[in-house]
Amino acid sequence: MMLKRLRRIRLHLLLILPMLLGSISFGLQAAPAPDFTLPRLDGSESVSLASLRGKVVYVDFWASWCAPCTVALPEMDKVRRDLHARGFEVIAINLDESEADAIRFLQRMNLSYPIVTDPAKSTPTAYKIAGMPTAFLIDRRGELHSTHAGFRPGDSAKLRLTIEQLLQETP
Repeated sequence: MMLKRLRRIRLHLLLILPMLLGSISFGLQAAPAPDFTLPRLDGSESVSLASLRGKVVYVDFWASWCAPCTVALPEMDKVRRDLHARGFEVIAINLDESEADAIRFLQRMNLSYPIVTDPAKSTPTAYKIAGMPTAFLIDRRGELHSTHAGFRPGDSAKLRLTIEQLLQETP
């Protein structure tokens, strides 16, 4: 029991590091984004990254205990609502240990994009998540374009410019 609690504390400390350092955006070497198929948090269906090929996708890793996530999720929903018709999608991957915590957290928000859960916690490993929130922009070809760690007010405007540039590219 104590060992499990220490692991959870260590994981939370690692995941809040970006909050303490502020948000950082940087480019990635072009590589295919790790594919996944994950169930929606509401249990309605599964969402696969492969099914979104041809769109620009923002894959956002979040948890209910992550303070910057309370800013990031609704901010990116605004961007998604504006750009969805042009081929932009957001997938939010919840990493809470308890789905009930995530559901309670989301009741305060009216998000239009898919919220999925990863009970096996395989996607954070595949994407090499180092902190929360961490998001990845994936271009129309399904390649990793950039990553964004942490989230502050105003970050969505910078991300929007990058997303709009990616939307102009052909797959």
